[in-house]
Amino acid sequence: MTDRLHTDTLIIGAGSAGCVIANRLSANPQHQVTLVEAGGKDNWHWIHIPVGYLYTMGNPKTDWCYSTTPQKGLNGRCLAYPRGRVLGGCSSINGMIYMRGQKDDYASWGEGWSWDDVLPYYKKSENYHRGADDFHSDQGEMLVQEQRLKWDILETFKKVCEESGFTDRPDFNRGNNSGIGYFEVTQKKGVRWSSARAFLHPVMHRSNLKVMTKTLTERLVFEGDRCVGMEGTRHGKPLSIRAERVVLAAGAIGSPSLLERSGIGSESVLKPLGIPIRNRLEGVGKNLQDHLQVRLQYHLERGETLNQQANSWLGRIKMGLQYVYNRSGPLSMAPSQLGAFFKSSDEVDRADLEFHIQPMSADKLGIDLHRFPGMTASVCHLRPESRGTTHISGTNASDVPIIDPNYLSQAYDRDVVCKAIEKTRDLMDHPLLSEFSPSEHKPGRIQKTDHDLVKAAGDVATTIFHPVGTAKMGSDTDGETVVSKKLGVHGLRDLYIADASVVPTITSGNTHAPVVMIAERLAEWLD
Repeated sequence: MTDRLHTDTLIIGAGSAGCVIANRLSANPQHQVTLVEAGGKDNWHWIHIPVGYLYTMGNPKTDWCYSTTPQKGLNGRCLAYPRGRVLGGCSSINGMIYMRGQKDDYASWGEGWSWDDVLPYYKKSENYHRGADDFHSDQGEMLVQEQRLKWDILETFKKVCEESGFTDRPDFNRGNNSGIGYFEVTQKKGVRWSSARAFLHPVMHRSNLKVMTKTLTERLVFEGDRCVGMEGTRHGKPLSIRAERVVLAAGAIGSPSLLERSGIGSESVLKPLGIPIRNRLEGVGKNLQDHLQVRLQYHLERGETLNQQANSWLGRIKMGLQYVYNRSGPLSMAPSQLGAFFKSSDEVDRADLEFHIQPMSADKLGIDLHRFPGMTASVCHLRPESRGTTHISGTNASDVPIIDPNYLSQAYDRDVVCKAIEKTRDLMDHPLLSEFSPSEHKPGRIQKTDHDLVKAAGDVATTIFHPVGTAKMGSDTDGETVVSKKLGVHGLRDLYIADASVVPTITSGNTHAPVVMIAERLAEWLD
């Protein structure tokens, strides 16, 4: 027997965006709001301890555990592709860095989406630790705070950058990111502050808000060109929800997958799977953009790093006591603490490379740290030209999507990655770092040509978990767009998308804050 429910507004996906929209719409008692989430509740302690991302990523309890297709640009490697599957979505497993991007990033977003247009919506949700000014607010629900630890190796690298011409940049969220500084994070005194903690849990008591976990949406339901609900399962039992309007907030992988299972997308994808075409939109699942980080790892002869602490029982006890005592120390760490933005060349108009500097090293995220003192200088290209795709592989929600980011497929991206490696090595050779005596552990300085550098990058590069663009926003005269500038799906009524999939071109940095901003805008339009 199928359970049948009815609601005013159905939101699919309780992640970075869905929690915001549920909060805002349910503040109006005239709205009946139902929020469904495929994952479970966010009551596992490792979700809330910041370093817990090491345990939540790659764990089916909190992650969809996707992977990419073999990537030619990465020498045939497949990458793990974490996506949150829990209340809070990716904001419950991400790196917690609060980053809006740069002012000029929004010039390509279209009418109504300039920096000046979106800044009020960033401020609406924000509670900034330094207080309110022209760029920040201290009245919102999303806490933005400083990190709660320092490392000598990071302080020294910061001085190296400053001596090399980098501007001291204590705030990366004022429109110009060029410079070096410590990342600010979405935490509350050393505890992760996800969208669920910020926007959902405080309003769960509202009588007009229903939150349903372990609820998997198989497909959307239509009457003519109107979206009128969903069909799926809850705890494995059939479920049908009827709604006056539906908002997809399932993310850059989940939302295009749901559209395609519902007959919305390209004939070349749907026809071989036997899915009848309801609305032909060629852009569904295309335009996938992501930030690829090249992780240069260094062996330090001297200096204290997380490697030593994590590899000794005494160090682990110390870390635990620090966190219990005042929520500080390594357990309060975001994956990256120190950041820098800079140009790959004088030909670009603004910073297009970003450092994530970490006082630790490992062969890859989530495995044991090296036994030696180590640091990682991770550098990523912020505006890649390479574009990929994500498409369904079958008709069921359990069928794993085919994710092909197509990393380093464009010659321009390969040229920039060579410059990024060379700049990193120049900085690591600075005399100020001689007290630590760093030597490059991976990829190792054996490359002689740009071709060698690209191959080396392919060996050590990985995603920094920022997929966007797979249901991009824009005019319906552009054959690749999926939603209008007010986020309604082209050619259909009462169906909206608010998540990273609508981003037409990727912003310069982490994507959680832009997704929250997008959700704020749609919530205002729907209220």
